[in-house]
Amino acid sequence: MQGSAIVGRREVCRECPASASGRRPPPPTVAEPLSRRQALRQQAETLLGEESAPSPERGEALLPEDTQRMLHELRVHQIELEMQNEELRQAQVVLDTARARYFDLYDLAPVGYCTLSEAGLILQSNLTAAALLGLPRGALEGQAISRFIHKADQDIYYLHRKQVFETGDSRVCELRMVRADGTPFWAHLASAVGQEPDGTAVLRVVLSDVSERKLAEAERARFAQLLQDKNAELDRARLLAETANRAKSEFVSRMSHELRTPLGAILGFAQLVDTGSPTPTPAQKRSIDQILKAGWYLLGLVNEILDLALIESGQLVLAMEPISLPDLLAECKDLVETQAAQKAISLSLDRVEIPSLVQADRNRLKEVIINLLSNAIKYNTDGGMVAVDCRLSLADAIRISVRDSGAGLSPEQMAKLFQPFNRLGQETGAEQGTGIGLVVCKRLVECMGGCIGVDSTVGKGTTFWIELKTSNEARSPASMRASVPPGEAAPGGEHSRTLLCVEDNAANLLLIEEITARRPDIRLLSARNGRDGIAMARGARPDVILMDISLPDISGIQALQVLAEDPATAHIPVIALSAHAIPSDVRLGLEAGFFRYLTKPIRVHEFLATLDVALDFAKSATGRGDSEGNGCE
Repeated sequence: MQGSAIVGRREVCRECPASASGRRPPPPTVAEPLSRRQALRQQAETLLGEESAPSPERGEALLPEDTQRMLHELRVHQIELEMQNEELRQAQVVLDTARARYFDLYDLAPVGYCTLSEAGLILQSNLTAAALLGLPRGALEGQAISRFIHKADQDIYYLHRKQVFETGDSRVCELRMVRADGTPFWAHLASAVGQEPDGTAVLRVVLSDVSERKLAEAERARFAQLLQDKNAELDRARLLAETANRAKSEFVSRMSHELRTPLGAILGFAQLVDTGSPTPTPAQKRSIDQILKAGWYLLGLVNEILDLALIESGQLVLAMEPISLPDLLAECKDLVETQAAQKAISLSLDRVEIPSLVQADRNRLKEVIINLLSNAIKYNTDGGMVAVDCRLSLADAIRISVRDSGAGLSPEQMAKLFQPFNRLGQETGAEQGTGIGLVVCKRLVECMGGCIGVDSTVGKGTTFWIELKTSNEARSPASMRASVPPGEAAPGGEHSRTLLCVEDNAANLLLIEEITARRPDIRLLSARNGRDGIAMARGARPDVILMDISLPDISGIQALQVLAEDPATAHIPVIALSAHAIPSDVRLGLEAGFFRYLTKPIRVHEFLATLDVALDFAKSATGRGDSEGNGCE
């Protein structure tokens, strides 16, 4: 029986399609909500039914009913076990693949992984952690992690571990670690609590080397500190420079005032004697001319030194605006014609046919061109010539050239041009000079955004040129007003024109008295300080006020503000007459509200022309006031 059963079973197995092909039956798929065991049972029943189908060849070998039932059960169980084995095998393959992938990711991860016991012993690590700590992975197991932590940072680690175990939350920290060979490095630790299969709590640690980032942060912090120190040093240097500049500015202003005050008296009285009545004798005339020549020369020297000091201190303020070259050049030509006539030098000015507006400071450009013209005349031969021409040098620049027929300059002399106080061997010559005029010209032209140069040939003459940017803007009203010459002096004979002079210097006051004595139409009043001047202006209501800036009690600007706030005196034009002559002082004075700002020493004819303009303004203002008053009545 048993042998037959076994033979029958083997025959069935040989006839089974799965057995014949050598393949195991595929794992069952549960499509309905049955238990796993029921599904396997059902599939086994199906397969056994296929194997037990009756055939003519096997009809005579059928066993009794109970034997058949037993064989049926055995075969079902056998098939069921085979199917389970196949499922287990495939699951094992998937599990092995997943485990291999996991260990590949774990071992080859770019960060270190460690499993630590509650006591801080390394239970497991990946290859990256072993490389970071400098030991083989097997040698790390059982080692205390604290062995690899810098002594100074041990407390950081223990506190970190304690907080993770107490709170159960993941935490991070950064500390210094030491490899097995003693090499230090910065590490970033991210830790979380884990649990082993037996329920033991462990610490899962992710370990990263952040040495490069720490080095970059330290370098950045060093540079930040260095920058902060440099900024503090620059601030200190700036404060020192500002203090020095203020001191220099005050010194320049004070020196200007102290030098111009005596010069004002010298040149002023010399002009009065020169133009006085009776006319000076020829000998007196020669002496007066020498006084005036030396005085104006000294004034020019003072101006050049003060200009150079302002430029070098960075305190020069320019009023850049569109300037008409034809007007400016004609004005400069008029100012040097007398000097040219003394040496019989012909002075020509070519007609300007190109776009003739340049962007510059009018007064400073005028100063530069007059200096170049004066040098061309001074160092020229008697009966020579000086020519001025303009042409486009670039699409947006105009070159102004001053050409003379003098002795010319050698290459050695040209190399020393624009050096302060270097007169190029002319120190023993007949012509006076300081050697700083060209230096000031160069600095002024550069401050206006231009350039200056020279071309010269020995024996043929020299050409100095400057280039300035052209301007497409329209001329400003202020520029057009500046080019209009002062009005002619008003005819005498009109009495009751009152002039109040507020001046504390006796010599300057005497000079004003002498000048106005030649004008019978003007009655002069005087005050020696600001407060007395204010009181006299309120009482006498003068037509025009001359105001010194440096007064013993209050400044001239403060006195002007008081007069401007009083309706009784607000309409009176106030002319500043001061030895504070640097451009910033003049600008502040005009911004404060002075009608005009005259600097000492004065040129008598310019002073009288300005005084007439102010008197005419006062007369027209009074006429308007009377008309308005009559209209109200």
